[in-house]
Amino acid sequence: MQTENAPNPQGPVDHGPAQQYLTFSLGEEIFAMDIRCVREIIQHGQMTMVPLMPEFVRGVINLRGSVVPVIDLQSRFGRNRAQIGKKTCIIIFDTTVADEKVELGLLVESVSEVIDIPLAHVEAAPQFGNSIRREFVHGIGKVGGAFIVILAPERALDINEMAALAEQA
Repeated sequence: MQTENAPNPQGPVDHGPAQQYLTFSLGEEIFAMDIRCVREIIQHGQMTMVPLMPEFVRGVINLRGSVVPVIDLQSRFGRNRAQIGKKTCIIIFDTTVADEKVELGLLVESVSEVIDIPLAHVEAAPQFGNSIRREFVHGIGKVGGAFIVILAPERALDINEMAALAEQA
């Protein structure tokens, strides 16, 4: 009988098609997002504050002449603002609003690595026990005995919802 930790004498087990995800940390938790929407990763640097914005909008940066809003993912999830440290990064990713491409920056504590997660190892978001809104979660990836929350950036970073929150601020 083959156990999960025992070596497979016939070589690696094929778990079917896999998806690549960029993993990053927020506090003690590891999150992931589909690598196909990630444009680049930059070091945290000079940001311009924008008045009357919600707490989760840390400011804007100049990215090769483009103004890119930076979202503090910790704060967006209803937590305390992220602490800036040596490994703090901004993940630049593309999203679409009304058929127009928009760039956003995500402030994260640190970026870890790009990993492959077989589709068979991704489960639906649980109905309970999650520290962020369920609709922000695409699924839970099982990787080496650990669980990684896979974000749904099109919902967690919905431009229209964030704009409505900005108007309320």
